[in-house]
Amino acid sequence: MQQSYEPTAAGPDSGAPRVLVVDDDPTVAEVVAGYLDRAGYRVDRADDGPAALARAAAHRPDLVVLDLMLPGMDGLEVCRRMRERGPVPVIMLTARGDEDDRILGLEVGADDYVTKPFSPRELVLRVESVLRRARPATARQRPLSAAGLAVDPAARRVTRDGAELALTLREFDLLAFFLRNPGRAYSREDLMREVWGWEFGDLSTVTVHIRRLRGKVEDDPARPRLIQTVWGVGYRFEPAAREA
Repeated sequence: MQQSYEPTAAGPDSGAPRVLVVDDDPTVAEVVAGYLDRAGYRVDRADDGPAALARAAAHRPDLVVLDLMLPGMDGLEVCRRMRERGPVPVIMLTARGDEDDRILGLEVGADDYVTKPFSPRELVLRVESVLRRARPATARQRPLSAAGLAVDPAARRVTRDGAELALTLREFDLLAFFLRNPGRAYSREDLMREVWGWEFGDLSTVTVHIRRLRGKVEDDPARPRLIQTVWGVGYRFEPAAREA
């Protein structure tokens, strides 16, 4: 069943970002929608996968808060289908301890995840962080290029040897960060802080995104030359390695 929750703070016709909350638990959905409403977002709701896809098609959201465990069609499949229609930031809600499910969520295109039970205020902060990264500051809008890669931050577009790449929000931000900072080694903690904007979090998030990004920009992802592992430290972007 498809539901809609119209906010009172932002108003249905305002220019505030639209967030789609997808959860079959009416209590969780109501609490999350209420906090987002008070934070100034326009909020839509759906309680299953088909309703979420229909709602997203009718009113394209700026971000989706998506429960992993949904009846009928699970959150992973919903995320896949939404990503097929175009880029949209997704924050996945997962049960505590289900690390494999969280990694799967990141691999199908989720940009962040929050484990249940969670603080609604923390979730609002995560929403703000993801949306902020989706709209980078003007100073970061200049085009970037190296090793056959061309990144246009203003258009959120990446090409590799002229062919456009389909990157998630975080993959895009991670690649742009590497292109801005070639030749320097960064730890996973550094990348989480600089790219995700978090001071703490699950570092496997960074590992998964590095693996996915290598799969899209490396000639041979099994033997990466551009995004190199620096043992005991983290990762380094070496554009000259491909040119060599």
